[in-house]
Amino acid sequence: MEVSSVYVQGDGSEHDRPAHPRAFLTGEDRKSDHLRVGPYVDFPVSVVLPAGGSGERTGLQTPKQFCPFLGRPLISYTIESFERVSWIQTIMVVVAKENIGLMMDIIQQFQHKKVRVVPGGSTRHRSICNGVVALGEEGRPAADKPKVVIIHDAVRPFVDEDFLYKIAVAAKEQGAAGAIRPLVSTVIATTSEGYLDHSLERAKYRASEMPQGFTYDVIYQAYQRCTESDFEFGTECLHLALQYCGTNAKLIDGPPTLWKVTYKRDLAAAESIIKETLSQSACLITGGLEVGVTLGKFLQKAFGSLDMELNVTPDLMGDNVRYLLKDWNFILVSVSPSCLSEVEAILTALQAENRALLNPAVIIWMHLSGTDEPSTSGRPAESAALISLASTAKLRNILLYGIRLHQPEDTEQWERSASRVADIASALIRDRNPALVGQLLQA
Repeated sequence: MEVSSVYVQGDGSEHDRPAHPRAFLTGEDRKSDHLRVGPYVDFPVSVVLPAGGSGERTGLQTPKQFCPFLGRPLISYTIESFERVSWIQTIMVVVAKENIGLMMDIIQQFQHKKVRVVPGGSTRHRSICNGVVALGEEGRPAADKPKVVIIHDAVRPFVDEDFLYKIAVAAKEQGAAGAIRPLVSTVIATTSEGYLDHSLERAKYRASEMPQGFTYDVIYQAYQRCTESDFEFGTECLHLALQYCGTNAKLIDGPPTLWKVTYKRDLAAAESIIKETLSQSACLITGGLEVGVTLGKFLQKAFGSLDMELNVTPDLMGDNVRYLLKDWNFILVSVSPSCLSEVEAILTALQAENRALLNPAVIIWMHLSGTDEPSTSGRPAESAALISLASTAKLRNILLYGIRLHQPEDTEQWERSASRVADIASALIRDRNPALVGQLLQA
């Protein structure tokens, strides 16, 4: 069986950040591959992501795997969860033929490096089979053939490396492994007339989830031996391995984050999770200013009361560059009403590191006006410069906002001012509202 595929050649870099929704967005930059985190396997592992569904249950015209939120399609988040795992070699994305061009555009735009694309079939099993066959197709180097294949849904964006490790190791040892979750509701059987026939004892049953893992030989042979009926109506890969290869899968309790985007409301939930993850910390850059250090002291306390961590640093040079690589939110203290060169420097640094490529970064220009500076001084020019720079930054997926604060004179005023600034800044960071980009807000 031959399956034509499109290979996307990357730069050979490996991504090893954890992919848990609480961590996968906040690890080191993609270039920091020498800082390996999490478990590691010493055998080749590849992934098949079936993404050929039409998404009818979402009620949207666009298939759900391609629906965007925070400027990025859902499938890109799922791909990145696997790309961050250094020991995963290839991610085979299976899409409908009419969506191959769209998928290739996504790969190019978000610089996914480990992805190959293969056309899907008319059913889920046919699509997965196409992906499995393509992974072992003739002509590829023997070293590229995976020992273990992980099958996962393209619309389950949150999967962490620790759990993938459990699935991969169990699959290698047992031949097959799969995630399970407790049943939330009691399952009942009905009669043809629509009446209750019987119910199942919920404690004895589990919901089969993704990811699932198989040795390549097991899943390949299972698909070679299954029937047309299996291809047409089946959905459970573990059942094929048992029925046609006699391989009884190891079942592993999965985390609650394995949920699947099925309905339109699930897209909003996924966006909410990512926003929450991106909003857990910020970095205040004082510029070495004494007034900036004072502000940082009071802001750390105010942000702490909002369950947010605030790192304070004089700059992003030398060892302090680590903040640039791990934070998504930056507050830059300035006492000049007309100079935004410090903001431009951060924009350049973020662009060089591709930090905002996958998720929107936030920069808040914090202008501290002096005690002898009139409250209206410089505002028109100040606002115009901020708006112009914010428009440019937005094209790079960086959201630039401004906050203006008249410098307090005593400790009590500092505490009140810091509380107001923290409320405004945390709201900007949490909501990431594009409508407020370029606005200079008064604290």
